[in-house]
Amino acid sequence: MDSGWRYRLVSISGVVLLTAITVALVNNATVQSGAQAMPVLKRLSGNPTTAPEFTIELLLAVSVFSGAFMPLYKPRPRRILDIVSLTHKRIFVAVFALATIGYFDYSYRLPRLSVLLMTPLLLVALPAWFVWIRQRPSTNGDRTIVVGDDFEVIESVANEIKGPLLGYLCPTSAMLTQIEARAVPDGGVEALGLERLGGLSRIEDVLVEYDIDTVVLAFSHSDRAEFFGALDACYEHGVDAKVHQKHADAVLTADSQQGSLVEVAIEPWDLQDYLIKRAFDVVFSVAGLVTLTPVICVISAIIKLEDRGPVLYSQERTAVLGETFNIHKFRTMVPDSGKVEPIEDVENDRITKVGRLLRQTHFDEIPQLWSILRGDMSVVGPRAVWTDEEHLLEAESEMWRKRWFVKPGLTGLAQIHNANSTNPEQKLRYDLEYVRKQSFRFDLQIVARQIWKVFDDLISSFR
Repeated sequence: MDSGWRYRLVSISGVVLLTAITVALVNNATVQSGAQAMPVLKRLSGNPTTAPEFTIELLLAVSVFSGAFMPLYKPRPRRILDIVSLTHKRIFVAVFALATIGYFDYSYRLPRLSVLLMTPLLLVALPAWFVWIRQRPSTNGDRTIVVGDDFEVIESVANEIKGPLLGYLCPTSAMLTQIEARAVPDGGVEALGLERLGGLSRIEDVLVEYDIDTVVLAFSHSDRAEFFGALDACYEHGVDAKVHQKHADAVLTADSQQGSLVEVAIEPWDLQDYLIKRAFDVVFSVAGLVTLTPVICVISAIIKLEDRGPVLYSQERTAVLGETFNIHKFRTMVPDSGKVEPIEDVENDRITKVGRLLRQTHFDEIPQLWSILRGDMSVVGPRAVWTDEEHLLEAESEMWRKRWFVKPGLTGLAQIHNANSTNPEQKLRYDLEYVRKQSFRFDLQIVARQIWKVFDDLISSFR
């Protein structure tokens, strides 16, 4: 990303130039006549061609769009999809502003045809411009900070960084502990030779304020909540995250990476695989919800008739990077009977008669298709665990949180092998195997085996 003043100049110039070109284009006589030939647009009046009126339109449109895009002129790391979304919002703000000005003052009114033709052109041109300047090489090198909770780890990774290192973020409690243990001056700046930029709560502000390109994570453990919080902030702001190979589990990084500092694969897919996986999730969930609509209606009616209780059961579950979301399933137990401890279905006397059949046929999972469509889950991944159950499972296995590196799934490697939370070590082994081996082809194999398993269980339940 360019330095601050240069980025502002380039971004403002792009908005002004593209807006001016678009105004000139939609005022072209050929474009106007072609647009009015369309049945939908023929009722709209064309644009007058006199020079004074064209000048007013040009200056007004450029001024309004330049002002509407003010929040985007500050350099800030953003993901491409976020850039497109924010740019579209600013375009609509500008279009409504132009319409409002014309409503109150007719002398500055842009013809409706011109505004209508400008909007789709700018919806393509301006996002493309901001995406392009975001990807331009930095004139100041790779601006890096270190984020962690261990001074020794921070010092070790700081020595490996070759570009501009601006400072470090460290929790206040961890910093005070390290200062006391090592008898260094308050603040720890002299000890590390770096500026402390604040605690972990300031990570998002620092990423924006200092135009950070790369964050090197220097935590003593790579599966603690602070690590996931920092990783999530990097993901949200489009900042590269790296770790030292000595301080990261193999599940975090790609096997082919070389060097002491390696990139964290937040979701270890290339772009093509990620888009294909998401497209598959959307198609699968929509097709499932549409096809199973009659089944959903029948199951809802049966549950309601059995005990007059609620049809759906909602519960907070853990998602990717430790985030949480509410999962929905058909209710299979008596109301208000949830317990934290995992228990086998055969030993569970809280399950209703209808619920036992739903669990045997896996029909209780159908409402999770909505969570997949929303993006909280994927078709394939580790099973989402109840947040209140997490600490119990973590006590059984210290590597439990490593499942958080991918989205939870409706099915997965552990599910097709009947590994559940009553045997956390077996479940974790399958989940981590999926994290390491995941690919779209592997997902399709798991889905095929799960569909076969559902049919087999369905036939068995009616025997």
